[in-house]
Amino acid sequence: MKDFKLLMLVCFGGLLVYAIAQYNRPPRVNWKPSLYYKDKIPFGTAVLHQQLSQVFPGASVVRTNSPLSKILHNSQTAGTYLVFANTTEFNKYDYNELVKYLKAGNNVFITTFVWNGFLADTLKLRTRSEFRNGNVDLRFTSPHLQPAKLYHFQHDISNQYFSKFDTAKAVVLGQNRLGHSNYLQLKFGKGSLYLCANPHLFTNYSLLSPQGAEYAAKALSYLPVTNKIYWDQFQNKDIAEDESPLRVIFGNDSLRYAYYIALFTTLIFIIYQMKRRQRVIPVIEPLQNATLDFVNVVGQVYYEQRNNSDITHKKITYLLEHIRTVYNLKTNILNKEFTDALAQKTGISPERATELVMMINYLHNHTKIADNELIKLNQLIEEFYAESR
Repeated sequence: MKDFKLLMLVCFGGLLVYAIAQYNRPPRVNWKPSLYYKDKIPFGTAVLHQQLSQVFPGASVVRTNSPLSKILHNSQTAGTYLVFANTTEFNKYDYNELVKYLKAGNNVFITTFVWNGFLADTLKLRTRSEFRNGNVDLRFTSPHLQPAKLYHFQHDISNQYFSKFDTAKAVVLGQNRLGHSNYLQLKFGKGSLYLCANPHLFTNYSLLSPQGAEYAAKALSYLPVTNKIYWDQFQNKDIAEDESPLRVIFGNDSLRYAYYIALFTTLIFIIYQMKRRQRVIPVIEPLQNATLDFVNVVGQVYYEQRNNSDITHKKITYLLEHIRTVYNLKTNILNKEFTDALAQKTGISPERATELVMMINYLHNHTKIADNELIKLNQLIEEFYAESR
């Protein structure tokens, strides 16, 4: 017993140490490229979203979660439109509205890993990565933005570049050290479309380093000063569509309050029912059958006394009383006339009636009756009760 207690103590101590170690263990770093404006993970964009007021002083930030064609179709939507997404897919209507928006003197900045849809096909955009050359340094083509040395980034966040684009329309604003373009400008009327192949350069991981913050600030400095900044959430799917069966209820205030009230009242009902059903049910002893006990006692007395004659006379007396009461037959003389009437009124066979009457007449005048005679009489009486109607 002592050894068992010692073993349990050691096991409990080990579990306690493990629990403390797990509780104090630093959280794992989430390297998911979310680009979500609220995410503070390395590849979220919370830092950039918070610093937009410094990059664009005096500008208000508006987040949108609708297709580009729907947002830009409104003539009141003047300003600069920003898109940070893992994948973009603009259709023909999006592209047409985008061109109108740019020609009106507005500017759009798009950075993504995957370029799909009508925009990519029209501008002939294709991207690749410099995987075999390690981390690739970057620079701006403008001599006014050239740093003392090239921008160097870890984790391959600067390796992607535009392998193909419309060279007739695009102006290269940034390149890597291999001469491949990663930052483009396309003029449309009074406005410009800015395309960057490296979304990671604008994430928390990059902006928290001095050269990363400098590169992002210079890249966004191409965008002119404006009063309004639009942050696109639709392309990055930052706001997931509610697919819950209860979305209709929660989308309506009245239905939502009714749903909460129904849940609350159901909970009260369940608690009340549990309280009622958990009460102790008293044990009620079943009523004793006094008649059955009386029969058992009387039977035991007769069995111990072995008075076959008395039992025989009582059974004959009860049988004749039954015949008089039910069938209205006189039982003072048990002859052939009585036997025929008994068989006719009760429905038993004449043979059964004859045998029963003969046994009654035989035993009625005897004082000593054997067990087999009593058993035979009882059998005949039981058969009479069973066959009579």
